[in-house]
Amino acid sequence: MKILVVEDDEMLRSAITSVLTGEGYSVDDTGHGDEGFFLAEQAIYDLLVLDIMLPGMSGLEIVKKIRLKTIHVPVLFLTAKDSIEDRVTGLNMGADDYLVKPFAVAELLARVKALLRRKGGDLEELLAYKNIALHPKLQEAYYESEAMGLTAKEYELLEYLTFNRERILTREQIFDRLWGYESESSYGIVDVYVHHLRKKMSALGCDHFIRTVRGVGYMLKEHSKG
Repeated sequence: MKILVVEDDEMLRSAITSVLTGEGYSVDDTGHGDEGFFLAEQAIYDLLVLDIMLPGMSGLEIVKKIRLKTIHVPVLFLTAKDSIEDRVTGLNMGADDYLVKPFAVAELLARVKALLRRKGGDLEELLAYKNIALHPKLQEAYYESEAMGLTAKEYELLEYLTFNRERILTREQIFDRLWGYESESSYGIVDVYVHHLRKKMSALGCDHFIRTVRGVGYMLKEHSKG
């Protein structure tokens, strides 16, 4: 699981990052709102932990903008503000939970785990596009009830495309999500796996769902077979 922490208090940000890393999560962090938005819109995170008051773009603005881009990653707001109005504003903007500073480490971890579990549950229920259906717990994909017979990495690729359906994903985004920055492979591995995935989908007559955006990347979107 990859988590992005955007918090301008350096000591607090470092502490949160250390705690989450200690729990086995992969964590990126920044203290500036503009950089936070840039990272968040890459759509490679399973959870965003955002302060509301940030230099540059505020946490509220970050959430508003990523929701407009149809990025549905769970968001946990961290803030010193504890009024009802602030909580309502944050939730209305698209946040999933709200934690008021100061907070206990145990409470932070409980909220994080709850949001990640909720996300997994949503994927299990909702991860489908047209006649394509995916079962995350089983890591199986179907087209009109016919199994595609995907390998683990092919399944991860289709799952990522499906979760971001009708949205262009760059080769870099796909690579970072499926292989990670420390992989010795190159971005070209993305094209190789898209080819493998298309070949298996072609056998069921559904490879036309994966569209190539030349010079950019790929997207899952229904269009005519011709």
